[in-house]
Amino acid sequence: MIARVHAMTCGYLTAPLEMFIEGGAGEVRVPVPCFLVDHPRGRLVFDTGMHPAAGTDPLGRIGPVAAIFRPEMGPQEDIRSRLAALGVAPRDVRFLIQSHLHFDHAGGNELLPDATLLVQRREWEAGRDPDLAAANGFDARDYDHGHALRLVDGEHDVFGDGSVVCVPTFGHTPGHQSLRVRTESGDVVLTADACYLRRNLEEMRLPPIVFDEEATRASLQRLRALRDAGARLVFGHDPDDWTMVPQAPALLTA
Repeated sequence: MIARVHAMTCGYLTAPLEMFIEGGAGEVRVPVPCFLVDHPRGRLVFDTGMHPAAGTDPLGRIGPVAAIFRPEMGPQEDIRSRLAALGVAPRDVRFLIQSHLHFDHAGGNELLPDATLLVQRREWEAGRDPDLAAANGFDARDYDHGHALRLVDGEHDVFGDGSVVCVPTFGHTPGHQSLRVRTESGDVVLTADACYLRRNLEEMRLPPIVFDEEATRASLQRLRALRDAGARLVFGHDPDDWTMVPQAPALLTA
């Protein structure tokens, strides 16, 4: 089977470029991407962006990190509003696939309460461990809302037909994962924060802060292999790349 992918912008962050690639100079305004995947066996959302309060009360919602990553979020830019514009209600989402538990990827989880949360086991366990949660900048207000859970270990075929596959890309956080989707025009890989920018991949230059540097480099190599095999990579926060990503209701093609 094949699936259809819709890309949605759920706000922006402005931060020093050096937070995304070592040695970067100046500031950069980056998108906060979320994705709706339509499959014959159900809809899923890959990442939920920021909580609406990040736009109205950033310090109260995301704390001191708001001084580094300054959020912008309009009243219709949360994941629920983006889906509503496509005629999709929260109850219509079967799976919420989580790349990782940071505020700009899991902050909207509570807006999709009926979905089954699919996350790497090691990521979820880190989010429930006080020391690891603190070390990775996780905030349980973003992700711990009593969803039905599907905890997976490594590569996971979501529908059992090879069309939507969770790809382990550990390193940015303990259990980060990307998503490979088979579309009518070919494979699309949503890298999330395994690769912030195209430059990270092309220059093999990491951000200055990662959970595991060796694992991050291995994940970049895995993404490079997928690209070289013909997949289209959609990078986690690349503002230049994002201008070439068609926004919902248009389809994202390979």
